[in-house]
Amino acid sequence: MDKELRIIISGGGTGGHIFPAVSIANAIKAKCPEAKILFVGAEGRMEMQRVPQAGYEIKGLPICGFNRSNLLKNITLPYKMWKSNRIVKGILKDFRPMAAVGVGGYASFPTLKAAASQGIPCLIQEQNSFAGKANKILGRARNTKKICVAYDGMERFFPQEKLLKTGNPVRQSLLETTVSREEALRSLGLDPSKKTILFVGGSLGARTINESILQHLDLLASHDDVQVFWQTGRYYHASIMQQLEGKMPANLKVTDFISDMGVAYRAADLVVSRAGASSISEFCLIGKPVILVPSPNVAEDHQTMNTLALSNKNAAIYVKDSEAPAVLLEKAVATVGDADMLASLSKNILTLALPDSAAIIADEVIRLATAGEE
Repeated sequence: MDKELRIIISGGGTGGHIFPAVSIANAIKAKCPEAKILFVGAEGRMEMQRVPQAGYEIKGLPICGFNRSNLLKNITLPYKMWKSNRIVKGILKDFRPMAAVGVGGYASFPTLKAAASQGIPCLIQEQNSFAGKANKILGRARNTKKICVAYDGMERFFPQEKLLKTGNPVRQSLLETTVSREEALRSLGLDPSKKTILFVGGSLGARTINESILQHLDLLASHDDVQVFWQTGRYYHASIMQQLEGKMPANLKVTDFISDMGVAYRAADLVVSRAGASSISEFCLIGKPVILVPSPNVAEDHQTMNTLALSNKNAAIYVKDSEAPAVLLEKAVATVGDADMLASLSKNILTLALPDSAAIIADEVIRLATAGEE
């Protein structure tokens, strides 16, 4: 290869987009240590902090999504889109990328749209089983050469000849966790003799999952052979701690944020989680029994589609968001006490794992970037 490899990776907004993006970047650097990688994200979103922490440069766009709950806030949206398009064109001119990768999130669409229009080969990493509108539009662009997916049946949304089933890249640290279950439990201040359920709703938390515990503290207290490790999310933590004052069961441990998910997963016999694509890929790779409560507040209800892709194969238990406050905790306690059910869920979800996703995607990116090079 005569030219220095230069790759743009765009997207973010949530950890579910950022972790795969960083994993792809790391895989590219592992294969081509001299590669130059530039991220493009959305101003004010978490990628603007997380990407530099991972060691990569990032440029921000003033882009945002359509606000359905407060329509007045959309007045500035056309201007932000126009300005973002101008900034992207400047970034492409200065950086001169040889390929562009989109992982989803606000910044991904204007970046890849501009790159494709300039003849730069593009790759989309579609994480979900139901493709979003932006990726469906980008997928039809002539210079979108490859669409990496995690589920079967994606020809419903994209040209068949562009599809490559790679799975979703996950945080490498999860696969490198070496502590035993007992060591993990003790490090978290939990009892190794008890069955353990991890309730997790992402870094900000999930209100429905939180309510499912708050409303049934007496149920939890009556099962002293089970313990719950509850990640509330930072947004809800202070309020929840106030509500728990004087009535927290001895078998409940509460935290606002989990810094090492590998340890938390190792400690858990069962996980209760939202159904983001990145999280699901992690559960598949580590073979973790899981109850999924898909968020209803996401585009195209894609978390429900993700959940059904597993529950229809008996690889996860599906609890509807609307039903969770009433039944979720009882379902979780019953499941964690059923050894045969846990073993079946673990076996079935492992069959859906697609390892080495980041490395496979990195190979495709490098191939696109160097096409025509000797």
